[in-house]
Amino acid sequence: MVNVTELRPSNYFIHEGGLYSVLDIALNKTAMRKMVVKLKVKNVRTGAVTEMSFLGGTAIETVRLDKRQMQYLYDTGSHLVFMDQSSYEQVEISKDNLEWEKQFLRGDETVEILSYEEEILGVSLPAKVALKITETEPAIRGDTVNKAMKDALLETGLKVRVPLFINEGETIMVRTDDATYDGRA
Repeated sequence: MVNVTELRPSNYFIHEGGLYSVLDIALNKTAMRKMVVKLKVKNVRTGAVTEMSFLGGTAIETVRLDKRQMQYLYDTGSHLVFMDQSSYEQVEISKDNLEWEKQFLRGDETVEILSYEEEILGVSLPAKVALKITETEPAIRGDTVNKAMKDALLETGLKVRVPLFINEGETIMVRTDDATYDGRA
C-alpha cells in the first residue's frame, strides 16, 4: 500500500476490483481544503481510459505486472499463439483482446506479454515496427499540392498513408501508438 500522491505514470494499482495503469497525475492543493489527487488511468483489462479523484493521504494497493519476452508464432483463427523462447511454453491469447496489436504482428516477432497472477492481460509492442508494403498506387507526377501522401497496404493488412516516393515492396517503419508512417526501414 502506498500513498496516492506517490503514484507515477506507468504504475499499476488495484481499486475496487479493477486493475489500472496510471497515465497522468495532477495534484491540487488549496489553503482551505485537503489535497485532491486527480489520476488519468487506463483499465488494463478493458482498455477504457477514465479519470479518478482521491483525497491526499488515501492508501492505494500497487501491483507489479509480470513481463515475459515471447515470440509470435501463428494465428489459429480465433487466437494468436506466442511461445517463450527459453521454456518453449506456448500461450494462446484471444484475437478479441488484441484487435489493435494484431495489425503490427507478423511471424517470428518477439514481443512482451503482460500478465498479472497468471492472467494474461495483453501484448506490449515496441514503439515502431518494420513492415513491408504489399500494395500501393504509383506516384502521379506533379501531385504535390499538400503533403503529397498516398495509401499503402502493408503485409499485416494495415493501411497507412505514405509519401509519394515510397514504392511497393519497400519496408517502412510504422508507429504502433497511432499507426502512422515514420520512415524507411
